This record gives sequence, structure tokens and C-alpha cells, in this order.
Amino acid sequence: MPTFSIITPSYQNLNWLKLCAASIRDQDVDLQHIVQDSCSRDGTPEWLQQHPEIVGVVEKDRGMYDAVNRGFGRASGEILAYLNCDEQYLPGVLAQVGDYFKRHPEVEMVFADALVVDPYGRYLCERRASLPQALHTLVSNNLSILTAATFFRRSVFADRGLAFDPRLKSVGDAEWVLRLLQAKVRMAVLPLLTSAFTDTGCNMNTRPELQAEKDDLMRRAPAWARAGRSLIVAHYRLRRFFAGHYLPSPPYNYSIYTSSHPDQRQEFSVVKPQFRWERVAVPPPEIVPAPQEVVETPTLAMGARGGLTSGTPEKESPARLAP
Repeated sequence: MPTFSIITPSYQNLNWLKLCAASIRDQDVDLQHIVQDSCSRDGTPEWLQQHPEIVGVVEKDRGMYDAVNRGFGRASGEILAYLNCDEQYLPGVLAQVGDYFKRHPEVEMVFADALVVDPYGRYLCERRASLPQALHTLVSNNLSILTAATFFRRSVFADRGLAFDPRLKSVGDAEWVLRLLQAKVRMAVLPLLTSAFTDTGCNMNTRPELQAEKDDLMRRAPAWARAGRSLIVAHYRLRRFFAGHYLPSPPYNYSIYTSSHPDQRQEFSVVKPQFRWERVAVPPPEIVPAPQEVVETPTLAMGARGGLTSGTPEKESPARLAP
């Protein structure tokens, strides 16, 4: 089984970081968790000192993407990923991702599926990954993947030199994906829910002051692609349709850490899965306690629960390889 290095960039996000770290700590794989903290003043440096299982690095950086690059530079694992403070891994998933890489040595990068939850941990929607395409990435203002569910071999960073552009604040993921495509990195989609992204209402890529970067990215597209943006987006949606992303899926359960239960995963039931993302309208000023109406139910089919156990994958659908 390959080893993992998970990088978490951090700044003034201790309450979210605690939940993120717990979701990494209970994965039953050989892993290294590196937290790159930019000299937070919320108690993060002191908290890191209390957790020797985490490689805590407290130093000033130039922003999130610079912090992620610094973490990758310190990584020793064979498989790399980065998980932001407001994101989590579902139980047992890294073992399944590692098994996929082991069985597919030709694959350099894997995109998996992710849940989107609100600040209380309640289900909002799911994001099924599609292989990225350059024109859609340039003109859509939307990625076909979530980085919370992206995993790649260390050689992509160490040997190919495909690091993030540290000058960027908002579109670093998209610009990175474009260079991955240009370098012909071998990519695959793993149809497995691996991660939970928390829509806090104030996530970095929703900030209006960063729109200029998105506009600059779109200007890199050919004029005909900008003019035909609606057709390119329609083509992307057709790809999702034929991949079954819009088909109703059966109910399922997931378990994550919440502010009211930071030490034990809480289980939530998804009665009617959906793909439509209805964003949180009012950003909470701080991590919030779970409301009384949250209903917790036993996990049915998401693999093993947290702790030193790993989930057994269901019969795997064939991965879709990039040409």
C-alpha cells in the first residue's frame, strides 16, 4: 500500500482545522499530515505543539498556494493531496485510494467525488468528478473536480515540477489543472465519495475581490472560445449527463466530525441525493454549533467508521482515463 502525505494550509482556522485533522488521523493508512500555518494568532501554533502526530510548520507564506507548495516540498509520501481546514475525508477512503493507485501504476492523478455540506455538517449536494478539459476550465469559471478529492503521485510535483503558482489567490487550482493537461499527466476518475467540502459561506473562492483573477484566466482562452462559452459549458454538461451525474442515486449515509462532536464522527442520512449546489447565503462568523434538528443515523454503506479501520470498497466502476 502506498504512503500518503496530506498538506493542510492554515491561517486563523483552528476550529475547522481540528475537524480536518481528526478526519485524517483516523484513516487506516501509513500517512504524514503536514500543517503549514502562516503564524496564526488563534492558538493554532500552540495546538500543533500538542499533536506530535502532525508535522506542524509555522512560518509566514505568500498565501494558500505557497503554503501548499511548501508542504509538498516537505512531503515524504508516495501519494500527495491537500485538504483545506474546512474539508474532511470520509472514513476509510485513503485505503481505497491507495489500493487504486497500487492496481493502476500507469495513473498519475486521481479525481474522486465529494460531498458539499453546510457549517453544521448537513448535506447540501454531491460533486461527481469529470476529467478536466482545457477550454471548459478557461471559460466556465468552474472546475470539473474538487481539490479536496484530488490525489496524485509525488513524481508529479517532485519530478515534473508541477507546483501551484504562489502568486495566485483564487484561480490557482484552475491554472494548475491547465498545466497538468498541457504536461499530459495521466489522469483517471475514481467513482468514490472520498471527501466533504464545507460551504461556510465565506470560502476563499467566493470572495468578490478575487474576480479579477478569474477574468484574467478567461482572457487566456481563444476569442472564439470566449464567444462560444455557452456551447463549451453545454458540452461539459452533456459529458456529465452521459456519465450519469444527473441520474438519481439511492439514499446513503456519511459520517464526519462536527463542531458539537469534534472527537467522534457523526452520521448523517442523505434521503434524496442531488447535484444542485445551493450555496450558504449568510456566512457564519465562526464555526457554529450543530442545531437540534440534525438527525443522526447509522452508517450503512460508506465503508468502516472512523478509527484504525478501513472500509472495504464496493465493486468498482471502471475508471475513465484521459487520452
